Amino acid sequence: MESVQATKQRFGIIGNDPKLNRAVEKAIQVAPTDISVLVTGESGVGKESIPKIIHALSHRKHGKYIAVNCGAIPEGTIDSELFGHEKGAFTGATATRSGYFEVADGGTIFLDEVGELPLATQVRLLRVLESGEFLKVGSSKLQKTDVRIVAATNVKMAEAIQKDKFREDLYYRLSTVEIGLPPLRERSEDIHLLFRKFASDFAQKYKMPTVRLDDDAVSLLLQYRWGGNIRQLRNIAEQISVLETNREISYQTLRHYLQDVGSTLPAVIGNKKSESDFSSEREILYKVLFDMQRDVNDLKKLTLELMNNGTGSKVREENSTLIKKIYSESHDHEEELAQYVEDELTPKQEDVEVLNIPEKTSEANSRYDFAEEIEEEENLSLQQKELELIKKSLEKYNGKRKDAADELGISERTLYRKIKQYNL
Repeated sequence: MESVQATKQRFGIIGNDPKLNRAVEKAIQVAPTDISVLVTGESGVGKESIPKIIHALSHRKHGKYIAVNCGAIPEGTIDSELFGHEKGAFTGATATRSGYFEVADGGTIFLDEVGELPLATQVRLLRVLESGEFLKVGSSKLQKTDVRIVAATNVKMAEAIQKDKFREDLYYRLSTVEIGLPPLRERSEDIHLLFRKFASDFAQKYKMPTVRLDDDAVSLLLQYRWGGNIRQLRNIAEQISVLETNREISYQTLRHYLQDVGSTLPAVIGNKKSESDFSSEREILYKVLFDMQRDVNDLKKLTLELMNNGTGSKVREENSTLIKKIYSESHDHEEELAQYVEDELTPKQEDVEVLNIPEKTSEANSRYDFAEEIEEEENLSLQQKELELIKKSLEKYNGKRKDAADELGISERTLYRKIKQYNL
């Protein structure tokens, strides 16, 4: 098996980053097999090198190698390009044409930007992967092909599948082995090495001295984000080689060629409200509602403390037993506690003064106003439906509260309170 270093030298791959070396190593390992490979990575990281390695080190190396940029072919003609067409299949089809899968029989096809394929073409490609069969456009005759497929994409496939832009079954067939290439910003030790290689190549090409960066310029080179990755770095090296008369490049000179210097992340500005904005608003609303719930719980605890300490209104022994049961056992009697608090423990004005319990301020009221306004319309509707159900149930059982309560799924005491609340 060929070594990683020898393979990089053979295919002109520059750099010693561990992630890059691992990607090359995986390509060497899968090359002798016929399994499909998906190469992932940002645009400009050099994904086209991996399928070349796989083809050259496979038993198909004497067969054809065809690279297809799926994003550059119009949707209306891509099926014809890949699978061919019969004469007269569509307007302009003046002769029968062989597609890439027929021409590359016995070899390798590299499908670059495979995430851009139309869904109809994805179905055809899935059939080729599963059975090696395809149909020419306008033909009913099945044809067989023996082609190794290596695909590449800079699209986040999980998101594309979720948005129904890419078939999940096709993704799993393509990504039997997935090889990821790191972005240039994660290969900081390789950036200056690549620049020097490009500068040397362009110096030979244009027959001029090689440009060199001073220390400050090198630091700037390493700090830059390189959104276009190796392709962008090569372009910058070529511009500087051609345009600069001084072959010693300073920080200020290099800065003129780099866009958005100083920002490590791109700024995205738009007028459209993002999903995260709505999420933040929901979180604020939930927080307010949780605070309200906590205030209610605090009120319950205060009521129990007043009862245990013997302060406030005199509490009857049976009600004391009921409250202790509610707090110690479960929440099954919360409605009974609420009724008890309303009837027996609501503080009178004189109790408020003795206990020095502050009245709710206008600021505290405003804290919950917007949450109450949001739910006001829904609450009115629910109350109306509740009233109608209680009326119908009472009419059905001729006013017998026990039977009506059983049908409604509430306790008789709760039903009694509802009757009193709605003046039934």
